[in-house]
Amino acid sequence: MIEPRLPRYQWGQRVKALIDLVNDGSFPNAPAEAKLVGVGDLGEIVQVGTHTEANMPIYLVEFGEKLVVGCLEEEIVPV
Repeated sequence: MIEPRLPRYQWGQRVKALIDLVNDGSFPNAPAEAKLVGVGDLGEIVQVGTHTEANMPIYLVEFGEKLVVGCLEEEIVPV
Protein backbone atom coordinates (compact mmCIF):
# COMPACT_ATOMS: atom_id res chain seq x y z
CA MET A 1 0.00 0.00 0.00
CA ILE A 2 1.22 3.48 -0.89
CA GLU A 3 1.46 5.94 2.00
CA PRO A 4 -0.72 9.03 1.44
CA ARG A 5 1.16 12.17 0.51
CA LEU A 6 0.07 15.27 2.43
CA PRO A 7 -0.98 18.26 0.31
CA ARG A 8 1.56 21.09 -0.09
CA TYR A 9 -1.10 23.67 -0.97
CA GLN A 10 -4.30 24.78 0.73
CA TRP A 11 -7.85 25.76 -0.13
CA GLY A 12 -8.03 29.45 -1.12
CA GLN A 13 -4.40 29.64 -2.21
CA ARG A 14 -3.60 31.49 -5.45
CA VAL A 15 -1.61 29.46 -7.95
CA LYS A 16 -0.43 29.59 -11.55
CA ALA A 17 -0.21 26.83 -14.13
CA LEU A 18 3.27 25.49 -14.86
CA ILE A 19 2.15 23.67 -18.00
CA ASP A 20 -0.68 23.86 -20.52
CA LEU A 21 -3.61 21.91 -19.07
CA VAL A 22 -5.58 20.00 -21.70
CA ASN A 23 -8.91 18.20 -21.71
CA ASP A 24 -8.39 14.60 -20.64
CA GLY A 25 -12.03 13.80 -21.32
CA SER A 26 -13.33 15.42 -18.12
CA PHE A 27 -14.91 18.28 -20.09
CA PRO A 28 -17.47 16.74 -22.46
CA ASN A 29 -18.25 20.10 -24.12
CA ALA A 30 -14.62 20.61 -25.19
CA PRO A 31 -12.72 18.57 -27.76
CA ALA A 32 -10.32 15.92 -26.45
CA GLU A 33 -6.84 17.36 -25.88
CA ALA A 34 -8.14 20.95 -26.23
CA LYS A 35 -6.12 23.45 -24.19
CA LEU A 36 -8.14 24.56 -21.16
CA VAL A 37 -5.49 26.56 -19.29
CA GLY A 38 -2.22 28.03 -20.57
CA VAL A 39 1.18 28.25 -18.89
CA GLY A 40 1.16 31.12 -16.40
CA ASP A 41 -2.63 31.39 -16.11
CA LEU A 42 -3.69 32.30 -12.57
CA GLY A 43 -6.25 30.46 -10.48
CA GLU A 44 -7.41 29.73 -6.95
CA ILE A 45 -7.62 26.37 -5.21
CA VAL A 46 -11.28 25.73 -4.40
CA GLN A 47 -10.97 22.17 -3.09
CA VAL A 48 -8.25 19.74 -2.04
CA GLY A 49 -8.84 16.02 -2.37
CA THR A 50 -6.94 12.75 -2.69
CA HIS A 51 -6.62 10.41 -5.65
CA THR A 52 -7.67 7.19 -3.91
CA GLU A 53 -5.58 4.72 -5.94
CA ALA A 54 -2.35 6.75 -5.98
CA ASN A 55 -2.83 8.38 -2.54
CA MET A 56 -1.75 11.75 -3.89
CA PRO A 57 -3.31 15.20 -3.53
CA ILE A 58 -5.57 16.51 -6.28
CA TYR A 59 -6.42 20.21 -6.39
CA LEU A 60 -9.53 21.67 -7.95
CA VAL A 61 -8.41 25.04 -9.25
CA GLU A 62 -10.74 27.71 -10.58
CA PHE A 63 -9.13 29.47 -13.53
CA GLY A 64 -11.04 32.49 -14.77
CA GLU A 65 -14.81 32.49 -14.68
CA LYS A 66 -16.34 29.09 -13.88
CA LEU A 67 -13.51 26.91 -15.26
CA VAL A 68 -12.53 24.42 -12.54
CA VAL A 69 -9.73 22.02 -13.45
CA GLY A 70 -8.26 19.14 -11.44
CA CYS A 71 -4.49 19.63 -11.04
CA LEU A 72 -1.56 17.72 -9.64
CA GLU A 73 1.09 19.46 -7.51
CA GLU A 74 3.56 19.23 -10.38
CA GLU A 75 1.20 21.26 -12.62
CA ILE A 76 0.78 24.33 -10.37
CA VAL A 77 2.88 26.65 -8.21
CA PRO A 78 1.85 29.23 -5.58
CA VAL A 79 1.96 32.93 -6.49
